[in-house]
Amino acid sequence: MTALIEIRGLCKFYGTFEALHSIDLDVTAGEVVVVIGPSGSGKSTLIRCINLLEDYQRGEVLVDGERVVRGKGLAKVRAEVGMVFQSFNLFPHLTALANVALGPLRVRHMPKREAEARALALLEKVGLGAHAHKRPAQLSGGQQQRVAIARALAMEPKVLLFDEPTSALDPEMVGEVLDVMQNLARTGVTMVVVTHEMGFARRVADRVIFMEAGRVIEQAPPEQFFSAPREERTQAFLKAILQH
Repeated sequence: MTALIEIRGLCKFYGTFEALHSIDLDVTAGEVVVVIGPSGSGKSTLIRCINLLEDYQRGEVLVDGERVVRGKGLAKVRAEVGMVFQSFNLFPHLTALANVALGPLRVRHMPKREAEARALALLEKVGLGAHAHKRPAQLSGGQQQRVAIARALAMEPKVLLFDEPTSALDPEMVGEVLDVMQNLARTGVTMVVVTHEMGFARRVADRVIFMEAGRVIEQAPPEQFFSAPREERTQAFLKAILQH
């Protein structure tokens, strides 16, 4: 299958610190790739390079054959790459409906009635149709993150990136967000997910990637990754994290 995301020799520096070291990675259409690893391993930096929220120094990133570089084409690429952050990043003065409709209105130049109809359908999809006219402050953290997922979907992106989408949530709200993500994965949406949720990785991923110190240490389908990891460092990480 053709790769939707192609990453070749990707290097990212902060001063003299090398955050990413020669990363090579392909993600095919419809694939769910979960990236795990200790804090500071480069997971979030990696996915933020895909839509150039972080500039990189060497290598290249392609999304659907288009190189991701600064310039006129960047907005077009970003319109195809949805991003869900840890901290929701909703506009506090707008309703859930208006937050979701904003991208199609501003970027796709969709008629307002059509954009709002799509936004309402997406809020229904993530279980929030009844809350469409509430502002973020009137919603729980889990509900806000589900609005953020609906907002990312509103642009009909080719790929969705999730940067630790549950890490800012109270524990009882984590499940509702993971359920929405699991349902999305079943519909064939291409997803790259940075997370500490091992149960989600085991259930939903087509492939799990383990990173440490800016390198991809190991990658495998979840059944192999969790039951018979090859690398000692992966074994030690899983032993430590799965004991909790």
